[in-house]
Amino acid sequence: MDTSIKSFGSRDKLHKLKNKNSLFLCVIATTLTSRIPGITGAGASPELTDYTPAADVELILRGAPHCLPEIPQTVVEGEAAPTPAVITKAALEIAGIPFLVADAGSAIKPSIPYVNINHKQGGNIETGVAVNNPVEIFNKGKMLGKTLSKLTDHLIIGESTPAGTTTALGVLEALGYDAWGKVSGSTPENPHTLKRQTVETGLKAAGLADDIPLDPFQAVGVVGDPMIPAVAGITAGSKVPVTLAGGTQMTAICAFLKKAVEGFSFEDVSIATTIFVATDETADINYIAQQIAPINIYAVDPGFEKSENPGLQQYTQGVVKEGAGAGGAMLAAKLQGVSIDDIRAKTEDLCRKIF
Repeated sequence: MDTSIKSFGSRDKLHKLKNKNSLFLCVIATTLTSRIPGITGAGASPELTDYTPAADVELILRGAPHCLPEIPQTVVEGEAAPTPAVITKAALEIAGIPFLVADAGSAIKPSIPYVNINHKQGGNIETGVAVNNPVEIFNKGKMLGKTLSKLTDHLIIGESTPAGTTTALGVLEALGYDAWGKVSGSTPENPHTLKRQTVETGLKAAGLADDIPLDPFQAVGVVGDPMIPAVAGITAGSKVPVTLAGGTQMTAICAFLKKAVEGFSFEDVSIATTIFVATDETADINYIAQQIAPINIYAVDPGFEKSENPGLQQYTQGVVKEGAGAGGAMLAAKLQGVSIDDIRAKTEDLCRKIF
C-alpha cells in the first residue's frame, strides 16, 4: 500500500475500489451546540459557526464562499489554518470526482444546488432536545442513498457540522459506548471536560441519564445532530460500497447503524480520515470503532510538514485535523492514481488563489 495511506483494521479492501467510479457527497448541518463558547474551532466566533458548512461547500463548488465575506479558518494563538474544504476541493478537482451536497439541517443554506433532506438545524444538546425528527431524516437519507448508488460504484460521504465531535460523543455515550475523552477536536487543546459536561447536562435535562443505552433515534433526538441520522440513512440505503469520510463523528454513525438496522453489515463500509485524526493523542478513533464492529479505517497523510504554507503547517500541530470529508476526498483521488504530492501541490495552489 502507498505509504501516504495507513490502514487500521483487519479487512483492507482498498484494492476492490481502485479505479472505480466514485461520487462524493457532503452532508451539511448546524446545531445550537456550536454556539457554546470554546466547544469548537470551526469558525472565527461561536455565532459564525452557523455559516461554516454553507461556506465550505460553496468554496468547493464555486471557489469562494457567498454566504460569508471571508473564508472559514480556525484561528489558534493568532495563526489561521484554512478550512479543510480546500483540501477536499483540491483532491476532487484533480481526480475529476463529482461532488454533491445534501442539507441535513443547516441554519444557513448554501448558494449552490443541493438536496434537501431536512430543513431545520439541531438544537443545543444541553437542553436535552437536539433533533425533532430523526426517524424522518433517516428514512429520507435511505431514499437518497438508494438513488445515488445507482449513479456510482463507490459512494463517499463527508460532512461539515460544527461541534460535531460533541454531538457524536453524545450519541456514542447514549448508546452505551466508552467514548469519554476519545473523540477528536478542531483545536490542539481538546476540550474534553466541556464536551462531557455538555453531554451529561443534556442527558439529565431529558431525564435519561440513568436509562443508557438508549434507542438510537432517541439518542440522536436528545444529544445528537441531524447529520448523524442523515448519513446513517444514506449509508443504509446504498447498494454500493460506502466510505464515511470524516473523523470520530463517523464512529457515531456506525454505532447508530448497528443499533438502528438489525443485522447491518459493515462489510462494504469503511471510514477514511486524515492522519491528523488517526494519530491525535487527545483522541482514539480506532478504540471507539472497534467497540462497534471490525470497521476498517484509512488515514491519509498529505505531507503538510513539507508545505511552505504556514496555514497548512498548522494541521501538523493539531489544528483543524479534518472536515468536509478531506481524508476521504484524498483517499478517493489516490484510488484514481493521483499522487499525494500532486494533491498537496494543488491544495497549496488553491490556498494562494483563494486566501
